[in-house]
Amino acid sequence: MSDGDRGEDLVFGMGSEPVVQRDWPSLTLAEVGTALGEEVAAIEWRSPRPLSTTARIRTADGRRLIVKRLPRALRTPEALAEEHGFMDHVRKRGVSVPDAWTAGAQGEFTYEVQALGDGEDLYQDSFSWCPYKEAAHAEIAGAALADLHSASVGYDAPARPFRPLSAGFGIFGSADPIAAIEHLAARRPLLGGFLAARDWRSDVERLLLPAHQRVLPMLDGLEPLWTHNDWHGANLLWRGAGSPTVLDFGLADRTTAVHDVAIALERFAVDWLSIRDGGPANIPHAQVRRFLNAYRARRPEAAAELAALPALFPLAHAEYELSEIDYFLTVVPGGSEKNAEIAYRDWFLGHAEWEKSEEGQAFLGLLRADPLP
Repeated sequence: MSDGDRGEDLVFGMGSEPVVQRDWPSLTLAEVGTALGEEVAAIEWRSPRPLSTTARIRTADGRRLIVKRLPRALRTPEALAEEHGFMDHVRKRGVSVPDAWTAGAQGEFTYEVQALGDGEDLYQDSFSWCPYKEAAHAEIAGAALADLHSASVGYDAPARPFRPLSAGFGIFGSADPIAAIEHLAARRPLLGGFLAARDWRSDVERLLLPAHQRVLPMLDGLEPLWTHNDWHGANLLWRGAGSPTVLDFGLADRTTAVHDVAIALERFAVDWLSIRDGGPANIPHAQVRRFLNAYRARRPEAAAELAALPALFPLAHAEYELSEIDYFLTVVPGGSEKNAEIAYRDWFLGHAEWEKSEEGQAFLGLLRADPLP
């Protein structure tokens, strides 16, 4: 695509439709040029991910950049500065992370610009919930996540406030998740109204509180740590067998290392779309084994924390899903009750339903092995 002014491109769907029309208009040459303050020659590629508007562009002088448009209701320049501070910290400690900066704001939007980064974007058209293309990639990704966690030590910025599309651990890392959700619902009235129309307390008590009771005694032993919280193949640029370049710190926050490991597994190790449609989980056992064994080998001091992984895994997705519901109700133009319902039914509850199944329990049992067989 060279003219950059197509508006009909598609993105991944939330429900049974694999692709849908995007909620936000596509970036155009004129818009990107205004944001950058310079002439843009072409928009070369558009991301198919539905929750932001991202494109790879080429400037008139031949530079190639990634430009992301974010509604200010989603991310302000101040919110982006939180992400960039963490990126700067780990970059200085040897993690390959592209330079990123905020181009400014136009009307209701904020624009983030990133250098391309070093490596191949092998997963740019892959859905977030998919296994790695090969088991060796899982091993590389596990070791690289351990390196990121080691580099993160010493970064003491406070946890980020709850926003639409966030992945903290404040709710299910608290002593009373029900009270924490009630407090959140009071601060986010559209989310509160959505939950009030459903028997959410019973759902949480039935599906999520049993896991919370198992992990609660372990929480004091989990050191707070800034983490990535969206670790999957499409957020890495691949450099052969070397450590990949890390992209997209939009969900980064102060959580714990094992929370980040759980989210990384949630992204590649379970076929949630198949489960939703009544099929098997299609666990890539070799990839899970190589990912976790590589992480443990690179960061052996985390062994005690990883003991919490089977208990924490059923909770790792939950706060993000609440924030995604909030996003569909408060940020998407006109709101999308349909997508909010999908996020609640299929993902917030559906993940936890599967984890209570025989297949889900077998998967959690696999996570208890050290090293994995």
